[in-house]
Amino acid sequence: MSKSLLRTDKEIEEIYERHRMTVYRVCFAYMKNPADTEDAVQETFIRLIDKNPKFESEEHEKAWLIRTATNVCKDELKHWRRKNENIDDYPELQTEDAIKTDDVFQAVMELPDKYKTVIYLYYYEGYDSAEIAGVLKKPKSTVRNHLHEARNLLKERLGECFYEE
Repeated sequence: MSKSLLRTDKEIEEIYERHRMTVYRVCFAYMKNPADTEDAVQETFIRLIDKNPKFESEEHEKAWLIRTATNVCKDELKHWRRKNENIDDYPELQTEDAIKTDDVFQAVMELPDKYKTVIYLYYYEGYDSAEIAGVLKKPKSTVRNHLHEARNLLKERLGECFYEE
């Protein structure tokens, strides 16, 4: 009997542990509430199991999960009318492991999706514009333009609070 090409439970668990918080943050940026976020995270990892993609590196694995999570959320949002909620409305999430929000992060989460995603990937996940272009399958110039426009929006919204390195 030949060796299975499917991932083992242990491999899936390792991938999940490595990337669960990143996937959660990406999904929360779209879904705006914990219950829908958890559903989107679950769907993202189910797609990983179902599609069983081959990854060249951990960065490729992370990029695939971010792209898949983004698509899962966009698909879900197309089907349902959603109300925006604030993570601060859920005290049970205010633990050491939970997402810590501040004024800048809150302002980022309120940006339109095309800006929110590139800002999040650039500043919070550490991708450069070329990598973001690859993950989102958009031209590099579009990503740089979205970053520029998003920064301008953040400056308008945050005024003196906004500090750009």
